[in-house]
Amino acid sequence: MSDLDYLLSPQAVRETTSKIYELTKAGKTNFELHEDKLQSVADFVLEVIRDNYPSLEIPFHSRWGHFQVGDIDRNSKLDQALQGVDKTEIARTKLDLVITSVLLDAGAGPNWKFQEGENVFSRSEGLGVASWHMFMNKKFSVEDSLRADAKALINITENDINEAFQVSESNPLIGAAGRAGLLKSLGECVSSQPGVFKDSRPGNIVDYMQEKYGDEFEASELLQAVLKHFGSIWPSRLQIDGVNLGDIWKHQASGELVAFHKLSQWLTYSLIEPIEEAGFKVKNVNKLTGLAEYRNGGLIVDMGLITLKDVQQYSYSHKPDSDLIIEWRALTVVMLDKIADIVRSTLKFDEQNFPLAKVLEGGTWWAGRRIAATKRADSSPPIKLDSDGTVF
Repeated sequence: MSDLDYLLSPQAVRETTSKIYELTKAGKTNFELHEDKLQSVADFVLEVIRDNYPSLEIPFHSRWGHFQVGDIDRNSKLDQALQGVDKTEIARTKLDLVITSVLLDAGAGPNWKFQEGENVFSRSEGLGVASWHMFMNKKFSVEDSLRADAKALINITENDINEAFQVSESNPLIGAAGRAGLLKSLGECVSSQPGVFKDSRPGNIVDYMQEKYGDEFEASELLQAVLKHFGSIWPSRLQIDGVNLGDIWKHQASGELVAFHKLSQWLTYSLIEPIEEAGFKVKNVNKLTGLAEYRNGGLIVDMGLITLKDVQQYSYSHKPDSDLIIEWRALTVVMLDKIADIVRSTLKFDEQNFPLAKVLEGGTWWAGRRIAATKRADSSPPIKLDSDGTVF
């Protein structure tokens, strides 16, 4: 495996974050570990899982659940709009939707809301509903059809985002310009790779996977395709051989590169369902990792599994490239694996039947939100983030 292939793999996420965990055990990071609390955290996650999914029939943690918020079956509305279309084209369309939606999913901030009729939604669910309507209103296609294409994406502006997401002075959205920039980058990305995206639409990734691997492929191969072929979307940080490494950061204190691929793995989890609906098989989803974002990370901080050595640091906002945030995210990935092991053991499942995608959806993400609501009136994360809308 080349250095590039390694860094664009779930293996790299686990191994590089584990190095930060070892540094923390040695007292060489901003955090202290309190692993005696692991069982109580896992017990809380189990409680949330049983509340949310008493039958234990848990979908993957993906964007699709957000399209169903408010007990409104928006996914069926999309299916109705696609009646008579062949399975692969349905998959392309659903991938167009979910790819654009995931790129619009970074933290909205505590004050933003989206109104749909009499319903009001916020945070990830609100962003999901808003992006769903933007897609259904054909804002991502120059052909006035249910698809996303490069020509339309390249011309998306901050004003387009503000209009679609109901942004105003009294309804501020964090990172609107960054979101528009990501969609523009998506358009430039797919138009520059005709060998991968034949019709200059993101959903053509399913055609690429079929041509390269046939009807069966590994989840890690899908992730690598996402990382390689959508990698130019992300703001340029680190590169190897001209390839943007995306959500990989240099930990200054140790000099180590630390991989997370949060949005790319979230996207990969979200691609699996429509790809499998089209008749393909995605294997070994359990090899993907937990997501290093503020709900999962907030859970382990709010429940005391990790604490900052300097309590003053809770008062300041921290940028994504700071050692403190890199360490927090790395410890989140490691602790999610440890929590998942206890959850699976208790529920008597193995990794294949209960991959992290189910642990995240059933418990840790919702547990992070639940505990945040008891700690802070606005349910904000316990560590303040100075985010540009492209990481969290």
